[in-house]
Amino acid sequence: MVGVGMCSELGPVLTGLMVSGRVGAAMTAELGTMRVTEQIDALRTLATHPVDYLIVPRLIATIFALPLLTVESIAVGILGGYGMSRAFLGAYATYAWDNMVVYTSVTDLATGLIKCVIFGAIIAMVSCYKGMTCGDGAEGVGRATTQAVVFSSISILISNFFLTLMLNRVFG
Repeated sequence: MVGVGMCSELGPVLTGLMVSGRVGAAMTAELGTMRVTEQIDALRTLATHPVDYLIVPRLIATIFALPLLTVESIAVGILGGYGMSRAFLGAYATYAWDNMVVYTSVTDLATGLIKCVIFGAIIAMVSCYKGMTCGDGAEGVGRATTQAVVFSSISILISNFFLTLMLNRVFG
């Protein structure tokens, strides 16, 4: 049960929420500060499109980084589940491993990785949008950062529901 839950649900969602809070906030604050200090206008003056230079690299990086972090999260969660079952239930290593192999399939891992790629895109797009459209001054940047984290987190939870429905139909 731990393997299935970590691969398809807990790993991607919890990793997405943590990255949303940490990386999403940093992206929004950085872009918001650049907007407030007119650095984005300076890029336009230099004939550099801000989307190509500021947003696309962040989007690609988040899409590639989130699956790696999710795989690590899944591994740590499974090892933690094994440790708890060994410490509190007295389960043997072979019993825990055999049950995980029997009940966890490749489609569970594929489901989790598909979800985290989409979560990465959501985090980057929301954070970059909020950063590029923030209000003036430090207060505007702070408000945009808070909104980005909250909106990203809610979007992850809502999209997880619909992705779970869709992927369960696709993978059976």
